[in-house]
Amino acid sequence: MTPPETDLIGTTANGATSPAVLSCPSLTVLTQRRDFQRAARGKRVAMSGFVLQMLRRPDGDAEGIRIGYTCSKKVGNAVARNRAKRRLREIARAVLPTEGRVGHDYVLIGRNGATAALPFSRLLDDLHKALAILHGPKK
Repeated sequence: MTPPETDLIGTTANGATSPAVLSCPSLTVLTQRRDFQRAARGKRVAMSGFVLQMLRRPDGDAEGIRIGYTCSKKVGNAVARNRAKRRLREIARAVLPTEGRVGHDYVLIGRNGATAALPFSRLLDDLHKALAILHGPKK
């Protein structure tokens, strides 16, 4: 069995664009320690499966949505931490393009046992609720 033929990455053989490629080109991953430390000084909300930190960047730095993922050794060995981070990346990819705000940094922190064990739908619901709490009521 071979995969379907594609001319370009993100397009199928009939020319249609894959929805995964269009999800959100403005999601950027945080890699610098100072960005994680800045986000730690912002707002935070603890949910059952993760902790979400949010920081609004200064007005001159509105280059889309930035997201970071972290799991400490308390979460488990490398396999458990990587599984937890994969799940955090997927919920962020599903929710932040529509509910995240441009000009904000978000950091998802995995929790011991819960991030990898909770049902995926529960993690999605928790991220929706956490963003609603951090952003406040809609105006």
